[in-house]
Amino acid sequence: MSIRTTMIVYPNAKLNLGLFVTGRRSDGYHLLETAFLPISLCDTLELELTDAAEDELIVTGGVETGALQDNLVLRAVRALRQLHSFPSVRLRLTKQIPSGAGMGGGSADASFTLTAINELCSLGLSTEELEAIALTLGADCPIFVRNQPAVGRGIGEVLTPLALDLKGYHLTIVKPPIHISTAEAFRGLLPLKPAETPIEELVARPVAEWRDCLFNDFEPSLFPHHPVLSEIKDELYALGADFALMTGSGAALYALSRQQLQLDSLRRADYFLYEGKL
Repeated sequence: MSIRTTMIVYPNAKLNLGLFVTGRRSDGYHLLETAFLPISLCDTLELELTDAAEDELIVTGGVETGALQDNLVLRAVRALRQLHSFPSVRLRLTKQIPSGAGMGGGSADASFTLTAINELCSLGLSTEELEAIALTLGADCPIFVRNQPAVGRGIGEVLTPLALDLKGYHLTIVKPPIHISTAEAFRGLLPLKPAETPIEELVARPVAEWRDCLFNDFEPSLFPHHPVLSEIKDELYALGADFALMTGSGAALYALSRQQLQLDSLRRADYFLYEGKL
């Protein structure tokens, strides 16, 4: 019987259906309450086991991802090597998810690397063990292990499955040429306040009511510094969106609508634009 040595996986992005910053831990990490929604926009990650002396990562797609050795894909491989021995891996990552967008592209790449190597090399790690390793790579990483809608609390790592039916809704994502670092987003946060209603109850309401109850606590501080974000959100509503919001700590905004939006006013060469169905 032949032994499998290659695999292709498709790390997908996520959206935050509301994001409330509810407090701060003694170590400085902020406490969150959010609803994660995995979506079909994805990168492509090819893995091949080799007899090379070290792991290799090639990144293509024209999306800026920083220094290669700091890439979360290689960091995920190194995290696994601290626990298990397995052959060297050649990885080719083709990026589609923009960086600095609040869509978890790097986090997804990391978690999909963990789950792919676990399967390819028969490491036998459980879902819970993979989530624990993913958390060492970033607070957004664990959601991509099970990769299902979930409510996130704590720093985003305390996950509760979420029943959510958005079938038939059109999804639009717009990202202007702005990169917002996580540090910038948290640095400008306005005074915190606890969430009054559990987010499970809020997302259970009709989508048309979300505009009045689901918010992103990063918007009030980031929009004044980046007015184009507020302008895009207003434009999405003017075009007929049922709900529009910035995802994560930005800088992408998304809209949910019953009908496909006519996006001519937002089709610009320097904008990232995605359209799909949920």
